[in-house]
Amino acid sequence: MPTLDRQDAVFVLDLGDGENRFHPDWIASVNAALGEVEKAEGPRALVTAATGKFYSNGLDLDWLAAHSDDRQDYVTAVHALFARLLSLPVITVAALQGHTFAAGAMFSLAHDFRLMRADRGFWCLPEADIDIPFTPGMSALIQSRLTPRTAHHAMVSARRFGGQEAAAAGIVDQATDEATLRTAALELARTHAGKAGDTLGTIKTRMYAPVLTLLRDTTNPLG
Repeated sequence: MPTLDRQDAVFVLDLGDGENRFHPDWIASVNAALGEVEKAEGPRALVTAATGKFYSNGLDLDWLAAHSDDRQDYVTAVHALFARLLSLPVITVAALQGHTFAAGAMFSLAHDFRLMRADRGFWCLPEADIDIPFTPGMSALIQSRLTPRTAHHAMVSARRFGGQEAAAAGIVDQATDEATLRTAALELARTHAGKAGDTLGTIKTRMYAPVLTLLRDTTNPLG
């Protein structure tokens, strides 16, 4: 399960050491951690990372198959997590040390910055291959954070981007080796810790207002 630590002005949220799928308990744990970051005072920033082969493998499809009646509520909770992270009033940095797929990739896009391991791991939106359409909120999030060409290619081709390819496409800001990945993410977050607060939150909220509206739509999140 996710754990939250603090290194001076930087909070570090480790998403876990498994596939880090979006089980309801996992979502609740991440939300609790974000609440701790939000209520803290003074300069602060957030790095999310993980341990092992995966950063996040996306939705918990096994749980969803066993709880099909809860599908709409589940998607609403996933959307709410994306919206919360996208508008969080601190600078956020994702350190992608492993595979980052589907909703995990969307979760990474809700961060302000993304760094990725250069030599192993893929970033991928596989929905076209696994026959699961993007919700309107998901589509809006992806298209707001990637160039039109990259968003189109990633969404319709389900291409797996390695670290260097993801950096070249603008999906991540930097590809680096595993040994320096988390350190680089911490340093980047630390340089922006002084920006935390209401002004930053307002900037993000206004910048992504149309996306946030769709992600926070609880009446018909599936479209």
